[in-house]
Amino acid sequence: MVGLISTLIVIPLIGAFALCVGRPRNARAIALIFNALAAFLALTLWRNFDSGAAGLQMVEHHAWIPAIGAEYLVGVDGLSLLLVLLTSLIIPFAFLAQRMTRGFCAIMLAMQSALYGTFTAQNFLLWFLFYEMSLIPAFLLIKIWGGENRDRAATKFFLYTFLGSVAMLLSFLGIYFAKGTFDFATLAVLGKNGLLTGKLAWLAFGGIFIGLAVKVPVFPFHTWLPDAYETAPTGASMVLTGVLSKMGVYGFVRLLLPLFPSEIRILGPWMLGLAVCSIVFASLAAWAQSDLKRMVAYLSINHLGYCMLGLFAVTASPVVAATIDFIGEFLIFKGSFAMAASFTAIAVIGLLVTAIAFARAMQALFSGPLAKSCSAFPDLLRSEKLVVIPMTLLMFAIGIAPQFIFNIFNTTVVQMTRLFA
Repeated sequence: MVGLISTLIVIPLIGAFALCVGRPRNARAIALIFNALAAFLALTLWRNFDSGAAGLQMVEHHAWIPAIGAEYLVGVDGLSLLLVLLTSLIIPFAFLAQRMTRGFCAIMLAMQSALYGTFTAQNFLLWFLFYEMSLIPAFLLIKIWGGENRDRAATKFFLYTFLGSVAMLLSFLGIYFAKGTFDFATLAVLGKNGLLTGKLAWLAFGGIFIGLAVKVPVFPFHTWLPDAYETAPTGASMVLTGVLSKMGVYGFVRLLLPLFPSEIRILGPWMLGLAVCSIVFASLAAWAQSDLKRMVAYLSINHLGYCMLGLFAVTASPVVAATIDFIGEFLIFKGSFAMAASFTAIAVIGLLVTAIAFARAMQALFSGPLAKSCSAFPDLLRSEKLVVIPMTLLMFAIGIAPQFIFNIFNTTVVQMTRLFA
């Protein structure tokens, strides 16, 4: 019997198939209907989720390829549920942000299905299948519907992510030959006492780290992202920055931390250094940009650097406080200062430069000389208001009363931090 999570994954695929076969006139309206169905299922997951319980919930477990230990195993905890809800929120706004052809809508729905699968899969082969399935639509969206220099940006995106994926796949094949399983939970239990030993452990760690660092992206693996953001269509850029980049951070939490806690403790200061470089260098690069989309791209790297700072600060400290919460940069710095004060103090420079970059952008947009190309620029269209106003109100709601978000993942985060207690 198909469970709730499997139905959630399949619904967008059915929508993509309907758009390809049915050839409807109003493709975006059809896509939004399937988005509404997926959002309803995601909210049902949230309603049935017990936020006080640790571990996976709504688990679906079926045999797939028993000969190699591959299973169809999906489930949600607080972290994956939060990202499922984020996907359900961002994708509809991406559809509303611009006019879309039937092919564009179908590819976006396919990517939505892959994202749901990536955030719920609990077996490496299944997770890797969904992970790669999400990258192909992103490549096509940039390659086909991108702006100037889209060929170069799409090729760069493909090469970086493909090579990172190959490194990650080779690492997990090494783990499988050594331990005989692809199951995340089983590998996490083995990881508490050292998943692998010697050079094999460091090779496997390095392959997974590179694959995820490219996806986040972490300095110095970030150079594909500004080109992709600059040329990607608006809806694709929203998904890239809002959801797709979070896959890398999710991978660090779901894969690297549980499987290699000892190696991360050893490399914790170096990883903190990379996070600080991502924060400071990206904010300086954003300050220097004259293209608004490239500035947003570098600020996205800067923001993800904050996420990695909070993550690595926990691993670098022998003491873990369960009062560590995250709401934007403020709570990241609140938690990180207690764990890695010197690195966090340097990262504060990024906050200052980011504020300067935003001020410079506001000056150019609202107070600078009007370019000829913008002389007939209209006010916000109705469809654009449908994107901007709800997102702005939601940001205010989360900033003022974030507890309803914390309640989703607090138990999961506390359980994960105990790895480094």
